[in-house]
Amino acid sequence: MKPAMETAAEENAEQSQEKKVITRPEMEIGRYHWMYRSSRPHRYHHVPALRGNISPLGIQGCFECCIKCLGGVPYASLVATILCFSGVALFCGCGHVALTGTVSILEQHFSTTASDHALLSEVIQLMQYVIYGIASFFFLYGIILLAEGFYTTSAVKELHGEFKTTACGRCISGMFVFLTYVLGVAWLGVFGFSAVPVFMFYNIWSTCEVIKSFQSNVTVPGDQICVDIRQYGIIPWNAVPGKACGPILENICNTNEFYMSYHLFIVACAGAGATVIALLIYMMATTYNYAVLKFKSREDCCTKF
Repeated sequence: MKPAMETAAEENAEQSQEKKVITRPEMEIGRYHWMYRSSRPHRYHHVPALRGNISPLGIQGCFECCIKCLGGVPYASLVATILCFSGVALFCGCGHVALTGTVSILEQHFSTTASDHALLSEVIQLMQYVIYGIASFFFLYGIILLAEGFYTTSAVKELHGEFKTTACGRCISGMFVFLTYVLGVAWLGVFGFSAVPVFMFYNIWSTCEVIKSFQSNVTVPGDQICVDIRQYGIIPWNAVPGKACGPILENICNTNEFYMSYHLFIVACAGAGATVIALLIYMMATTYNYAVLKFKSREDCCTKF
């Protein structure tokens, strides 16, 4: 006879084998878990604590998003765009009104015959149309340069992942650099040209001030102090009267047309100077961005080999 302990162990083994029998529903459930991974029990891993306002899910906070957006702003191009828009607006708006006042002064006081200043009127009208074109062109060009500044700054700072640039993009950036240099040189000429009417009106105004100061001096009559517009070459020498002397010249300086035209020409000259400064800033910004893009593209090509 077997001992009682062995008999009890055999009975326990038989009972455990009966318990391990897998039923049909359990087999179906196991098959479902094997076919669909998403239904398997998840294994949770320890997530390390993150600094700042970034959540454990990797979502950045408002402060980090603002810092990232501000880091991609081309501040040099933005300042240049604001300065360019302001300068062009002052030059075009004030220059247009000042030219209209200049024609009115010439017709009323220095050239009474229409045929004498007909060529000047046509030139001034043409310049006003050119002003319309300049305003439209620089409005579009400023927006394009600002957009190009945003693009190159984002590419340089690699804010959108892996650095990517093409030969066409670098060619476009180089074209903007060349065009900005050409426009900068051209606006230097515009700035110098806009100073000419300021100089002319200043001479007339200073002559009027001299006449006012000589009114109390009997030895120097004011009638001998004159301003001859014909010597500036804007009207022909046969224009009548062509010049103004004494009290007539003083009355011209006291008119609203002269006062407004003189000050508007000064503001237009200042606007041209502001545009020159804006183009200089554009030159530096576009040149730097193009140089960095070209250097990064070479570095990226070298790392591939």
